[in-house]
Formats: sequence, structure tokens, C-alpha cells
Amino acid sequence: MNRQPIQYKGYQVAPVAQQLPNGLFAANLTIGKTAPDASRTHSFDALDYFFDEEHAVAYAFRWGRMWIDSHQ
Repeated sequence: MNRQPIQYKGYQVAPVAQQLPNGLFAANLTIGKTAPDASRTHSFDALDYFFDEEHAVAYAFRWGRMWIDSHQ
């Protein structure tokens, strides 16, 4: 499940749930500045694992917001 990137405090947050062969979903995330340094991104894979796809996406988005808040 891919969600449209979300704008948060000058960053673009793109949470993704990746289904694994065992049926679980990995919470993945990409964070990038919206401007002027839009080329700089941070990727985080397998932040945690979930039985539900929507929970994985929600977790990745929450984790991304906390990461941004702690880096400002």
C-alpha cells in the first residue's frame, strides 16, 4: 500500500507498507525536504512489522513525524 506523500513542517513524508513472504507488512518510509534542498532524502526500511497493512502505513507516518520533530 502506497500513500500519497504528505507535507509536514517543510518535509515530504512518504509511508509505504511492503508485504513480506510471511504475510506481515513492513513499515517503510522516505522523508525529503520540500525546498530548497529537495534532492536530500532519508529512507528507513522495516521500522517495524504488522499484521495489517494500514497499521504499517500509519506507524511509518507517525514515526516520520517524530523524526522530523526531533531534527528541527
